Amino acid sequence: MQQYIDFVTSNPILSLIWVGLVVAIIASYVKQKTAGYAVVTPNQATALVNRENGVFIDIRSRDEYRQGHISGALHILPSQIKEQNFAELEKHKSDPIIVVCKTGQTAQESANLLHKAGFEKVSLLKDGLISWNEANLPLIRSKSGKGKR
Repeated sequence: MQQYIDFVTSNPILSLIWVGLVVAIIASYVKQKTAGYAVVTPNQATALVNRENGVFIDIRSRDEYRQGHISGALHILPSQIKEQNFAELEKHKSDPIIVVCKTGQTAQESANLLHKAGFEKVSLLKDGLISWNEANLPLIRSKSGKGKR
């Protein structure tokens, strides 16, 4: 035990960094366990869509959506979710909702807001479209100037 005390007293900066890392890991774990959504892989997401009538919600910008999106994905901006302006989603309240962004990071807030708005089965696509592309799953590209809405 004396060795630990000596280390902490002689290396306060390293000790603080270590404590900070431990706190960050614990906070991340708690946040993940208490989130109102589940994190799913591309294969789990396709199973939710195929077996349980799930719906992909793409929250990227309109231009990113037009460049390539998951087949059947609804395009809803995060600002619309914050304002609860998602009438086209209301009929899917009890269906699985899979929120998709580019990396899986920006969709967390939208997934939580959808859960708070009463959607029962909200999920987040792990690593977003990056993991979708890595799994070699197809994307639909808009041919004209107008994308799906």
